[in-house]
Amino acid sequence: MPSLCLSAGNPAPEHPRGSVTNLPLPRFVSMKASEGNVRRGPSLTHRIDWVFKRRDMPLEITAEYGHWRRVRDRDGVGGWVHYALLSGTRTVLIEEDMLTVRAQPNKNAPVTAAFELGVVARLGACSPNWCRISAGGYRGWVPKAKLWGVTPQELRD
Repeated sequence: MPSLCLSAGNPAPEHPRGSVTNLPLPRFVSMKASEGNVRRGPSLTHRIDWVFKRRDMPLEITAEYGHWRRVRDRDGVGGWVHYALLSGTRTVLIEEDMLTVRAQPNKNAPVTAAFELGVVARLGACSPNWCRISAGGYRGWVPKAKLWGVTPQELRD
């Protein structure tokens, strides 16, 4: 029976993985706590550069060291936070003021809501161009390109 193998000239694409969790890097998470110190380095002895003060804010993990994760926010601001302050729950930031939310992933579908710029919404399913989100009791589909906290190629059920 023939076996499948990759040719040396066509290796499988490598995705970087965290040395602690073996999860993909970078990846998105959210703030579990309503407040979290952002440090210059991965320990309590490092100086606090600022404090994140928004529960559920999406963050991108770019590195891992022990119990610490290097994160950045929508503006590229970041540092090291303790992993206990983070959640795997996926949220996104709305990147367009009064973003139209639709009943189906289609630009002609009925409008269910409009979200203001900067709203944090929970992320649901994503197709190649649309994501289902919810916030404030409203839910629906929006163009993926209008969100921060999900990669362009990401698909979610």
